[in-house]
Amino acid sequence: MTSEHVPGPSHSGSVVLNLGPGIGALVLHVPADLDRREIEISSHASPAARRTHSQVRERRTTGSVQYAAVYPDLTAGHYTIWRDATTALGVVTIEGGHVTGYDWASAPEGHGGRGSGL
Repeated sequence: MTSEHVPGPSHSGSVVLNLGPGIGALVLHVPADLDRREIEISSHASPAARRTHSQVRERRTTGSVQYAAVYPDLTAGHYTIWRDATTALGVVTIEGGHVTGYDWASAPEGHGGRGSGL
């Protein structure tokens, strides 16, 4: 049996994103109790489409600690963020050349929150 390496906390500037025409990224900000959880997203246009996931990690910046999952290299479009295997958290729009931020806490139980460009 092999075990998967779980990276420790990341520090400011430790994530590299390739942004460009038609390609963006998502930073999903979450509460600390979701640390190390795998959170899935999928194309909103195709609910049955294959989902992609990212692991929540502690992210240390000067003077603060945040928890976030980062989804790089996303094709521009609308994505559903999944609270669990069957419940959508919300929908976010990814724009080419931009990093979009989404706050888990802004989404009421069973309803979508808002994403914003960073």
